[in-house]
Amino acid sequence: MADIIRIKTISAYHKSRQLAEPAHPLISVINYAEVQIDPSQANSSWVLDFYFISLKRDFCGKIKYGQQEYDFDEGVMFFIAPGQVFRIERDPNGSPQKSGWMLLIHPDFLWKTLLAKHIKDYEFFGYGVNEALFLSKKEEDTMMGIIEHIRQEYHSNIDKFSQQIIVSQIETLLNYSDRFYHRQFLTRKKAGHELLIKLEDTLDTYFESDQQGLPTVQYLADALHVSPKYLSSLLKVQTGQTAQQHIHDKLIDKAKEKLSTTLLSVSEIAYELGFEHSQSFSKLFKTKTNQSPLEFRHSFSNQ
Repeated sequence: MADIIRIKTISAYHKSRQLAEPAHPLISVINYAEVQIDPSQANSSWVLDFYFISLKRDFCGKIKYGQQEYDFDEGVMFFIAPGQVFRIERDPNGSPQKSGWMLLIHPDFLWKTLLAKHIKDYEFFGYGVNEALFLSKKEEDTMMGIIEHIRQEYHSNIDKFSQQIIVSQIETLLNYSDRFYHRQFLTRKKAGHELLIKLEDTLDTYFESDQQGLPTVQYLADALHVSPKYLSSLLKVQTGQTAQQHIHDKLIDKAKEKLSTTLLSVSEIAYELGFEHSQSFSKLFKTKTNQSPLEFRHSFSNQ
């Protein structure tokens, strides 16, 4: 099995592709023609801790997305959410020329915005979509205009309006993508990884309910009608993470949402998320984010 390389920050991604340091730590627009990949990592799989939106022209090859192929035969644009595994398999007989752009968005850039709650509703970020998005020349120009607005905004002097303006542009980009994908799939059947989709739905439902205690791997396995060992093995192959790590990642996402959009105390948030002791919650949060819950909250209240 190919190695799985996890990249946690946008700065680390720039470094891995031999690019200059990003102008902003949480968002970046990259010229695809400038990207260089270490040949020793050509057969590696990748997991990113941020959203990855890309438009690539003249791409010759396939992307393995989860356990299936992401088809580029007709499309040019694709979307990957944090924590999803993919591998690029280029056609050795394809053209060496490459052009296009990549938009990287760290989830922390979206906290305290409505988009933070609703970005998961865009179906093209899920494993259920396995085709790149086809764009006409006019549609591609529309997307390029939005991307250029985003790039110009975060390269300008950052002020209190910057995040709101950029997030509105991102949402416009996603809404156009949603429109174009619905057109593309109008007469096509969507294939998907049913188990992975159901896992995400099960975790979302659990954390939005009033159930007490943290969800266990056994609970998820029972809900998905598989054994705990099978579930963890499948997730490890497809995403590089165990079922327990998926639970923790979802928990941290929910915690960040509550810290940045409510006035609940850390203890109240810990209780709502199923912790018996707030100290355990705070310890896990700091392990995952390198910040205490209060430090994370203050980082947004001071913006």
